[in-house]
Amino acid sequence: MTSSEPKNVQRIGFVLVPNFALMSYASATEPLRAANLIAGTDLYDMCPLSFDGASVKSSSGLSVQCEALLAAGERCHTIFVCAGGGPQDWGVAEHSYGLLRRLARQGVRIGGISSGAYLLAAAGLLNNRDFTIHWEHATVLKEAFGHLSPRQARFVIDGDRITCAGGVAPLDMMHAMISDRMGAHFARRVSDWYLHTAVAEPGAPQRGSTAERFGTHHPALLTVLEKMEATIENPLDRQTMAKLAGTSARHLDRLFASHLKKSFLETYRAIRLDHARRLLEQSALSLAEVAFATGFSSVGHFSGCFKAHFGQSPNVLRAKISSELK
Repeated sequence: MTSSEPKNVQRIGFVLVPNFALMSYASATEPLRAANLIAGTDLYDMCPLSFDGASVKSSSGLSVQCEALLAAGERCHTIFVCAGGGPQDWGVAEHSYGLLRRLARQGVRIGGISSGAYLLAAAGLLNNRDFTIHWEHATVLKEAFGHLSPRQARFVIDGDRITCAGGVAPLDMMHAMISDRMGAHFARRVSDWYLHTAVAEPGAPQRGSTAERFGTHHPALLTVLEKMEATIENPLDRQTMAKLAGTSARHLDRLFASHLKKSFLETYRAIRLDHARRLLEQSALSLAEVAFATGFSSVGHFSGCFKAHFGQSPNVLRAKISSELK
């Protein structure tokens, strides 16, 4: 260790929540392990934690032995809540949120990985904070906490709050954290260890572009598709969309048929129904609330469209989710 390197070991805790994603966990912990190897000394101590001290099973079925957050949390420099799935998977007791708040008051830096930001929001730790969450969980968070608005960024560092979208984005987040502590050159060596040659900026997009996801580069179609995704609760009509795209409604119909092989209405409905499915899977919203949140005027109309699109009714999907949790 050179004189410019810190001599203290930073203990980084990872509170694992049932069904957490191994990809996110590994992307966050492996750079710290590599930093220790490259430095030839312990810079970081990675500690798997759980709210009750029991082992936690990941979404792939692998269990990780954990220490209890109550016993080990105060010794941590930073704690990340690492979650996947939705609130119905977690079973987090109210006193666990109180423990996170207490640790934050004691000066422990608190973070969330993937849907971990939802738990931070539930604990009141993201009020008046800049933060992000995995794009799949953003809508559920906004439905539950209307005063919060996550950014669609790969990671966000706002003082003693750190949030990350999960997946491979923790590689980028850890590069920033290691760089802040050890310098850019050392962080680059860590990233090179994992062939992580293209380190993304914090605000880089979480998802592929609209063009990549829909397989078209036509500017008018891209304008309309992006507007469709932004107006799920209050769908716009063809004429309004066509005007936004600078074309006629009839020409817009031809563009959808030739480029996407679907009609304007079919495409719009599919976007709204995919959104509805995420809400059904990840939130406790009633069918009526999901229907209205996705622009359907009645539960009956919503249920019929949902069954036609997915081959099962929303009630059947909810029942399957409930049975899997038992």
